[in-house]
Order: sequence, then structure tokens, then C-alpha cells
Amino acid sequence: MRNAVGAAVLTLVSLIAGAGRPADAQPSPRTLRIAMTATDVPTTTGMPNNGSEGMRFLGYPIFEALVLWDLSRPDQVATLRPGLAERWEQDAADPRKWRFSLRAGVVFHDGTPFNADAVIWNLDRFFRNDSPQFDPAGSAIARGRVSVLTAYRKLDDLAVELETVRPISYTPYIVSNILLTSPNSWEQGGRDWARVAALPAAGTGPFRLTRFVPRQLVELGRNDSYWDTNRRARLDRIVLLPMPEANTRLAALRSGQVDWIEVPPPDAIPSLRQAGFNIVTNSYPHVWPWVFAAGRQSSPTADPRVRQGLNYCFDRAEMVQLLNGTAEPSVGFFKPDDPNFGNPQNRYRLDAARGRALLAEAGFNAQRPLRLRIGISNSGSGQMLPLPMNEFLQQSLRENCGVEVAFEVVEWNTLLIALRSEPTAPGWLGADAVNISLISSDPSQMARWFLASSFSPRGSNSGQWRDEAFEAAFAALEVEADPARVQALLRTAHERLVDNPPWLWVVHDLNPRAMSRRVRGFVSAQSWFQDLTTVEMQ
Repeated sequence: MRNAVGAAVLTLVSLIAGAGRPADAQPSPRTLRIAMTATDVPTTTGMPNNGSEGMRFLGYPIFEALVLWDLSRPDQVATLRPGLAERWEQDAADPRKWRFSLRAGVVFHDGTPFNADAVIWNLDRFFRNDSPQFDPAGSAIARGRVSVLTAYRKLDDLAVELETVRPISYTPYIVSNILLTSPNSWEQGGRDWARVAALPAAGTGPFRLTRFVPRQLVELGRNDSYWDTNRRARLDRIVLLPMPEANTRLAALRSGQVDWIEVPPPDAIPSLRQAGFNIVTNSYPHVWPWVFAAGRQSSPTADPRVRQGLNYCFDRAEMVQLLNGTAEPSVGFFKPDDPNFGNPQNRYRLDAARGRALLAEAGFNAQRPLRLRIGISNSGSGQMLPLPMNEFLQQSLRENCGVEVAFEVVEWNTLLIALRSEPTAPGWLGADAVNISLISSDPSQMARWFLASSFSPRGSNSGQWRDEAFEAAFAALEVEADPARVQALLRTAHERLVDNPPWLWVVHDLNPRAMSRRVRGFVSAQSWFQDLTTVEMQ
């Protein structure tokens, strides 16, 4: 293992050396080097892969949406703010329609203007299969996140109208997932998205892509002409390196080859603190579950008693201890102290007797043990430490309830295919559940993961779970304007997610990062995404 880590660090040295300076040179004082958990550099064409880590580093810093996230506060869950649209409003006569008034004077990194034509061009890229610029890879990601858009049109040079399949009160949250790229960059790439990736493409964000080496690194440079003058970046450059193995990231940080690592190994945190590194954590809307194949009748997890029973068969506090306090126990989509948690009948904890009884009702016992196949990754965006965490679950479920668990271990992007596949499709790996950590920030995400209208492959309810009480509560929520009534309906919907669990609720991540003392100005937002414009190096 030492040799492997050492080789990885030597490789890293050569990569950074190739980023425009001699190998023995010190990095620029205004250059930040980040080791990501991704196994590869996320795609650079304006709709990055690698899940939310791709959006965090190769998405919002470069390519923006009409609606953006306010990432300025560490003390509350991030909310929305105007982005490339200055304002938006729902049509009172037809609430399926939303008008977005665009920001004037914005230009893409290549100098071409941002306007309504550029918005429509990008929407055609993702949602119109017969458009010349149709992007199959980007479209698959966009449609998985935005499955309710049915029409869109230009109203004038600085206004567009988007129409959803039904009235949806949380449409602005959905729109935040659609990143916009310069149409000219596609032309410059010879109308070939593979060639655009190598250019790379142009966005409107506070950073621009300046260098891309496939599977090795990507560089971001400051956009000195960024439209929001109050949010222009303090750094000159950011170097992003994919480094999926936690101990490799740790060695790179300790040796000074990077300044910031995502997800440090939990057992290394005390020694990192002692050595003067900063460990940054914060509560944020993220849940680490097993997504059950609830809609596949051939799977034991189609039985709600099995899903409930499994949630009683392991100790979440022990999992948190394994993670050295970098997570919180999860007993639902929301955290127990969230006002939207509600009052479900089940409060999951280790109760082996109750778990075994529920499994016995479903027909599983010592003579006929429950056997499950689980699809997992060895790393990836928000996956924390998937191998030891899943091994802990495997052992706990066996010891407490006699459940036999086997794993299908694949690369993170391979596992993400399950999120866009039916549970009977090959992309589900023949599994009874897949371990994919997911965002839990707002009603649009709840709809995305759990509504029947979001069944994969149209949407991201990949386990195809369905609950009529949940459907009814959400149907009312989508047309409700009274905030108090919306919250009551959200509580009702969440109670169903606990009592008829579509997922194995395991932990909520605390988003740990380890940084050199030279890194200053970082605000750990309660979000999957982070604002890199405030960061500086000293």
C-alpha cells in the first residue's frame, strides 16, 4: 500500500509540474490545488458528469443557470438567488408557465452575448433530440434532473417562458439544474461535443476553463470580466485533480502537493488537526442510503416489511463512530430536528428483535435467510468511504438479523447509470439496492427521487417506489401557495418516506474537507455546492 500511495503522489507531482511550471517550482501564491474524490476529471462541456461533485467543481464555477444557489451562509440550508435571470414569476392564468427575465449585458467567456437565443439553444441541446446541437450525454444528465419540462419559448431578447407538464410550485429549484454554454463554443469545436470538451467550452461564471488534460487535471482561471463585480474571484487559478483513493489524497495533502482534499480519511483527522491542517465540516442536505429496487417485484425489497426490517437491523451510532464523527445518523430523508420531518410511526434505531420479526413476516428467517445483492462504488461524489461503510452494513445486518449481503463493486459513473435506469435494466447490476448518496435540500429533490411521475428512465426515481399517500400530499403541495400549508403537506409526505421506506436510511454526511492553513476565506455552505470566489491563498 505504501508503494501504491507513493507512486500516486509521484504521479501527482508530475501532473502539477505539467500545469505550466517546472516540477521543483512552488505554486503561485494565488493558485489553489484541490484533490477531488472523482476517478476522472468531470466532463467540461457544460453539463458535467460525476454527480454533484462534477457540478461543484466543473459546473457552477464556470457554467451558470438562470437560477443559482446562495452559498454565502454556513448557518442555514442554502436557498435560491437570481442568476442569469434577474427575476421570475409564475403565470397566474396558467400556472404551468413561468417567465424568466434575463440579465442584460452578460457575455460568455468567448465574448459572445448571453441572451434568450442562447437559452433556447441550450434547452434544445438537452431536450430536443432532432436539434443539430443535441448532446446525448449531457441530455441524459439534464433530463434525469429535469423531467417535467414540456415546452419553452423566447418572448423577447431578454425573456423566455418555460412550461411544465403540470403546475409546480418549486419550478425555480428545478431550473437551477440547467447550465448554459456558449453556442459559439460548439461551432468552434466543429459542431462536435467531443472536440468542444478539448477546447474547452465557454460559460458565464466567475471562472473559465483554461486547461484540460483527460483523466489527469483541469485548470480554472479567474474571469476578470465576470458580470457580478462583487463576486469576482480572489484566486488566479484553481487546479483540480481526480484522486479517488482516500489515502492518496491524504498523502498528497501532507506532502504539500495539494492544498485541499475532499473527504479526508476519518481516522486521520486527529493527526491532521495536530499537524495544523484545518478540518472543515458542516451539516448539509445530503443523505447516504441504499436505494431499494422497491418497484421490481422479483426483489425481496419490493416488500415494505423487508425495507422496514432492514432499517432496524444496524446501529447508526456505530457507523458515525466509524466515520470519526463526520456524519449524523439518518432515520429519514430529512434530519429528525428538521421542522419538515413530521411524526412518523417508525423511529429507526438498532432493534434486532423488531427487525427479525418484520423479516419473518415477509418469509425470511434462519432457515430461509434474506439474501441481497447491493451495487456500490469504490469512491465518488458524496460517497464518503463506500467500501468500509458498506462492509460495516454487511457485517451488522448479518450479525443482528441474519441477512446475507453480497456486493457488486463498480466505478462511480457506472453506478450512476442505475439512477437513470429501470430496476429491471442491466444498469441496475441485478441488484436489490444501489448505494448512491443523494441531495435532500428542497421539495424538488423529494419529487425527483420519489414521485411516480419521476420513474426512471424518465426521471430519477430509479427504484420505482410508489406510495399513494405520498402522491396525494405532493399533488396538493405543488399547487399550494400558503407556506404553512406547504410545510404541513411536506411533513405528511416525509412521514410516508419513513413509514414506507424507499431507502435504507444510514447517515447524513457532514461534508468534511481538510485544508492547508494557507487556504483562507472558504465558507462551508449547507449545500452540495460551494462558492470558490471567496477563497484565497496566504
